[in-house]
Amino acid sequence: MTLQIETFASAKLSLSTTPESTDLYRWRLHKHYLGLPINAPELPTAKTPLECARNELEFYHKLQTEDGHWGGEYGGLMFLLPGLIIAHYITGTPVPESQRLEIIRYLLNRAHVEDGGWGVHIEGVSTVFGTTLTYTCLRVLGFGPDHPAMVKARTTLHTLSGANCIPAWGKFWLSTLEGVNPIPPELWALPDALPISPGNLWVHTRLAYLPMSYIYAHRLSAPLTEFTKSLRDELYTCPYNEINWDKQRNNIAVVDLYMPHSNLMDVINKADTYYKCIPTRWNWLRQYALKLTLEQIKIEDENSFYLDIGPVNKVMNWLVVFYHYGKDSYEFKKHVKRNADYMWMRDEGMMMNGTNGTQLWDATFIAQACVEAKLINIDAYHKSMFKTLDFIDITQPFSTRDQGYTLSYCTAEALKAVIVLQQTPGIPEKINHERLRDAVDILLGIQITDGRFASYECIRGPGYLEAFNPAEVFGNIMTEYSYPECTTAVLTGLSNFRRIDSEYRKDEIIKVSKHALNYIKKIQNKDGSWYGSWAICFTYAGMFTLQSLASVGGYYENSESAKRGCDFLISKQGDGGWGETYKSCETHVYTHNATSQVAVIALLEVKYPEEEPIRRGIELIVKRQKSNGEWLQESIEGVFNKNCMLSYPNYRLAFTIWALGKYANVYGEKVLL
Repeated sequence: MTLQIETFASAKLSLSTTPESTDLYRWRLHKHYLGLPINAPELPTAKTPLECARNELEFYHKLQTEDGHWGGEYGGLMFLLPGLIIAHYITGTPVPESQRLEIIRYLLNRAHVEDGGWGVHIEGVSTVFGTTLTYTCLRVLGFGPDHPAMVKARTTLHTLSGANCIPAWGKFWLSTLEGVNPIPPELWALPDALPISPGNLWVHTRLAYLPMSYIYAHRLSAPLTEFTKSLRDELYTCPYNEINWDKQRNNIAVVDLYMPHSNLMDVINKADTYYKCIPTRWNWLRQYALKLTLEQIKIEDENSFYLDIGPVNKVMNWLVVFYHYGKDSYEFKKHVKRNADYMWMRDEGMMMNGTNGTQLWDATFIAQACVEAKLINIDAYHKSMFKTLDFIDITQPFSTRDQGYTLSYCTAEALKAVIVLQQTPGIPEKINHERLRDAVDILLGIQITDGRFASYECIRGPGYLEAFNPAEVFGNIMTEYSYPECTTAVLTGLSNFRRIDSEYRKDEIIKVSKHALNYIKKIQNKDGSWYGSWAICFTYAGMFTLQSLASVGGYYENSESAKRGCDFLISKQGDGGWGETYKSCETHVYTHNATSQVAVIALLEVKYPEEEPIRRGIELIVKRQKSNGEWLQESIEGVFNKNCMLSYPNYRLAFTIWALGKYANVYGEKVLL
């Protein structure tokens, strides 16, 4: 086998020592995010809830950006950076030197302390998926196989049985398409009337498998060089040319396997391995399907200004553009330019975010919290809230306008934020009433028939599509699902809207609200909890659901659901606060963590009758505040697809202010410490 000359500069470095990182003082980013001293003054020790809230905003309002949002990472996932760096390698696009050095630093900082491997996310155990891809990423960025970090990680990888046991997405990134289960583009030629048509899948799933199917069908891969040959020798536990690739398709390490294939999926995959033997030049259906996939990729790129819905399909679409249009094309250059939108620099180094940010989502919560705590009435912060409204005015999706994807719960929270902001004296009307009605139209238009709400779209496919889940690592990815957080956010948003416009689509809103309320009660667990799908976990879902019950007059004293929800939260109170680990999301069983969360908001919303447990939660919040007004991020907060954890660092700003303000409004501005 002839080896090509390696041309990717950093892959030829083969470093045995770690290069120096960049000078953090040269980054054009607030020093706070870089872990540098900012000389924030020590504030008077807060003794009351609102003093505590004011101290917090005194610190955080200085971090607000010029356009009105608060910056913050949306990190946590360890399989995103490797996809980006592998795409850099395949396309021959050098990683900017400052990024290369800081990505290296981040990956080293996030290695498992004991075994040197990496997991699916930053708090998870080392897995074949995380360790293999991150190892490969660091090798592309310049580390040699003898670097101590590589030796340690490789030992862990081999202990876990090597890269041949990597899940499907890892096989895709590593492979020459040997040992990968089929990803047929012909699916995109199916009519939507068939449940398995990709048009009926969850939007993130269909947009990830769209470019994957194009690359799979064309059997595209990087050329074999001395570097890639060396990687083969390092990653696998037996000689590469002796591996039986057919037997590796369903060979997944135990530590990685979260969602096993169904027997039906295995049968279909086996059958499709014979179909793929038909050469593309003789297969008119495949040729037609590939044309369709390319058209859909082009539409996705153009509609999102080459940001795409998320980083997974972003880098895969970039690869398709490279192979189809070439490096000199407009499309390729736009992809390269917009890669930077996903990058975030912090004290540990540079990561890749789960989207291009959470700008709107965070801004809506911070606005509502500041109104609750009456901080908006303080002259020093009035301008800050005005800027927040400006930002909401120009931004509608989860992150930014360019990204463009509308979500039910983001729309609902933005609707609530605009209403409370514009009802505040001195805040002008930036968003007129017709636009608020437009938001209501959007919400009513994406409801499921019985008043439930999903994330992006109506549910198009049946639940049994999950039997075709090919990913092994993620749960509930095949179709949209209704979620308590989405449904309750919409219910609360519509309730707030009715207070300012009781006649607009009145009958429909009443009907939807009634159905949503029934759904919330129906999915409540026997122990009184609700399972949260977008953050950790029962505590988070409890906040949303109890808020929504209160918005329609359901309180502890008159609602059995509210009472049971409160009783569940009270039963989980620890040292005054509440906390869960990410294991709650994986196992569907409440798993205690010693960090405070959002339960006090939920209890206050539904008028829990005893102050003492709520006061203890507030006291814990006050005690943990730093002298400059901030709170430290204590553990990861977010989740999607049950097994993937994400960071929402601005939650500690929004929800703490909200809880403090709510407590003061209910029990008065009393001395706590």
